[in-house]
Amino acid sequence: MIELRINDQVIEAAEGQTVLEAARQAGIYIPSLCYSPDLKPYGGCRMCIVEIEKMRGLPTACTTPVAAGMVIRTETPALTDARRTVLDLLLAEHPLDCASCVKDGRCELQDAAKHMGITVSRLPVSARIQAIDDSNPFFKLDRNKCILCARCTRACDEITGNNAIEIVDRGYGSKVGTVVDRPLTGTNCASCGECVTQCPVAALVPKDHVKPDGVVSTVCPYCGVGCGIKLELSGGKIVSVSGDTGNPSSRGRLCVKGRFGIKDFVHHADRLTTPLLKRDGQFVESAWDEALEYACSRLYQFKPGEVAVIASAKATNEENYLIQKFARAVLKTNNVDHSARLCHAPTVAGLAAAFGSGAMTNSIGDLNQSGCFFVLGANTSETHPVIGFGIKQAVKNGAKLIVANPVRIPLVRYADIFLQHHPGTDVMLLSAMCKIIIDEELLDRNFIDSRTEGYESLAKSLRKFDLDHAAAVTGVALEDIRMAARLYAGSKTASILYAMGITQHRHGTDNVSSVANLAMLTGNLGKPGGGVNPLRGQNNVQGACDMGALPDVFTGYQKVSDEVAKTKFEAAWGVSLPSEPGLTLLEIIDAIDRKKIKALYVVGENLMLSDPDINRLKRALEKLELLVVQDIFMNETAEMAHAVLPSTTFAEKEGTFTNTERRVQRLRKAVNPVGFSKPDWWITAQLGKRLCGKGFGFSGPEGIFEEITTLTPSYAGISYDRLDQGGLQWPCPSPSHPGTPILYVGSFTRGKGVFKAVKFVPPAELPDDTYPFILTTGRSLYHFHTGTMTRRVKGLNALQPTETLEISGVDASNLGISDGESVRVTSRRGSVTANAVVSKRPKPGTIFMTFHFPETATNILTNPARDPVAKIPELKVAAVKIEKV
Repeated sequence: MIELRINDQVIEAAEGQTVLEAARQAGIYIPSLCYSPDLKPYGGCRMCIVEIEKMRGLPTACTTPVAAGMVIRTETPALTDARRTVLDLLLAEHPLDCASCVKDGRCELQDAAKHMGITVSRLPVSARIQAIDDSNPFFKLDRNKCILCARCTRACDEITGNNAIEIVDRGYGSKVGTVVDRPLTGTNCASCGECVTQCPVAALVPKDHVKPDGVVSTVCPYCGVGCGIKLELSGGKIVSVSGDTGNPSSRGRLCVKGRFGIKDFVHHADRLTTPLLKRDGQFVESAWDEALEYACSRLYQFKPGEVAVIASAKATNEENYLIQKFARAVLKTNNVDHSARLCHAPTVAGLAAAFGSGAMTNSIGDLNQSGCFFVLGANTSETHPVIGFGIKQAVKNGAKLIVANPVRIPLVRYADIFLQHHPGTDVMLLSAMCKIIIDEELLDRNFIDSRTEGYESLAKSLRKFDLDHAAAVTGVALEDIRMAARLYAGSKTASILYAMGITQHRHGTDNVSSVANLAMLTGNLGKPGGGVNPLRGQNNVQGACDMGALPDVFTGYQKVSDEVAKTKFEAAWGVSLPSEPGLTLLEIIDAIDRKKIKALYVVGENLMLSDPDINRLKRALEKLELLVVQDIFMNETAEMAHAVLPSTTFAEKEGTFTNTERRVQRLRKAVNPVGFSKPDWWITAQLGKRLCGKGFGFSGPEGIFEEITTLTPSYAGISYDRLDQGGLQWPCPSPSHPGTPILYVGSFTRGKGVFKAVKFVPPAELPDDTYPFILTTGRSLYHFHTGTMTRRVKGLNALQPTETLEISGVDASNLGISDGESVRVTSRRGSVTANAVVSKRPKPGTIFMTFHFPETATNILTNPARDPVAKIPELKVAAVKIEKV
């Protein structure tokens, strides 16, 4: 800290702060319009000028760093005159309709004018009539109110890295513009609203703004980043959402879904509000007592091996804990699983085998210390946009970027090397990189010798590995693979980030093992900016796994077959427990199809859109004697149920979520539940109590969490009180432990990391004369998972209203397909139709679709072939044919 004087007041400031930051920290107001704590110092508006002894001129406080002994004046006649001139120029062109303006009372121009006692410009009014860009469904750009502070354009550059808007033209003609004056929706604008957040006036404002009268801090319900959000309330409803700058995972950043995609679905008219029972093929409304009694009386009729439970990656930790406890302690079955089986089950299996734990090794916050990013099988800037922001900024600051993906994702624009490999050839690509690193002695021998085992087995398996064959199989030039290996291995710190492009294969566990091999070869573990970082697809898929919503483990990955663990849970729950691992999600469907499982309890999961081979799935579910579905909306799975139990959204309950970086965070209730809907924890607890289960008499989530901590070593030191300070990353074994931002510093959970020799196995389906194309699937920026929430947001539907099939220009030309034409896609399992988009993203022979749209249920096409270890289906590779409709 250093000491300086502002307006005869002695203050302390941190070295590196600017004069403006030091003054505001001390409660001294200096007018400013272009300054933002989120952006680099700019000094463009000239409002924050100050006088500093022994310094010439009138420097801008936002660009001048503090120095010991500085003597600063913020209010002098010279400063007032200069600032008045700036304000006169701005106000002469600015509409003065403050009383009717949506930013009235929150406008920084208004604040500056009020501070100086100015109500009108001394200059003649010379307002220009400029075009208003109204194309975006969520916000508008009104250039008539713009003061050219450049905060919006700088945010689009410095925060998101999109550069969709810039200050264009010169002098009097300067304005916020886009490429060739396209509307915002015709550019690469991601509709994230960071520009809206930064605008000091009303040039960029939400279209449906309502002034809030309250705010609640909580966690975003979409992807696994776990962004902190502030739900802004009016009249007991959510009216807007802003980023929580105190959240360490997101630091106030949000994507389009987090900022604009929440209030519409929470308050949607389609919400389930009362229990429903099916009678004579029709749903009728029911009271809770009747619905719960029906479900329990029916469940009671089945033997343990005849029932199964599907938990939820969107429910809280407390709810998932109760769901698996209900399955094991009450229904006496380990047939419990959730959607991790369809996304990161290979991560849990592969990384646990290699390192001892199957989770992201590093923190989102330390990725800016990476010298090189290797992003493979992940469309980070669209599926985890806030992490994508960070990668783009790190690259702008000098980090290197390697992207490996069958589809030319937006992040390729920033990449040093792009490896566009054929779908399902990841093991071959990664093995080639490992081979090159070993042959060229680019490995970290000290790390390998001191911290790993099994290296010789890996090296031996690669001695006769044919690099030319690898290039042919992957479709990537060998020189590009060689450059990628050298760049990754040659960086001081390198971070691997991957997602379902790696895991959703019948060899997904081998893919993850290959990723672990690469990281251990180069010593990129246990240090900031390094690591192996699987990006979780849903807000609490990590937490659902941690809570034991899996068929073979209790909480904290304690094996159900381990007698010590089993005895501990039996003592805590006061029951005897089954010791045989249960069935995985797709094995449950198999058993339903064979009529071995007769009853299914599904919480917050739309199997009929998310699972592969939907036609077969539907036929199986139709055989159930009892299907109970618990959700916030009626969906394709709920339509098939015998009982539907209405649950609350994230905004209507308390609890915790665990994000992709293992950070446990508080979820806080903001609004009251709609109708008679109830939190998932309450519903499951009621079922447990009515079936005479012990330990379900909880009065709220905090009591459930306290029980979790007594049984889960990695959560033992976490409490609700401690989570109020920004969350904690597990393992956190004691109340005094600070949490663990980086795993494996010094040693692995299993002791030494273990290399695994991996053999390439091709996808279960390859193109042939009948099915000549490969379908690979992914997600859209504008929709999420099965669309249950995002498809009920009007603006998101406007940005992407329907499913599309992306096809290369070469393939489209050969098939005579034009952009926008309707086409039929057929696999060995069924057909769907979609509109074709001729695109540069997929390479010839590959097509790309999402799975967000019920009317185009893409997973009708996908292959249920499974990984033998993780039992995940091969959702990323299916052989298909395409026809014009």
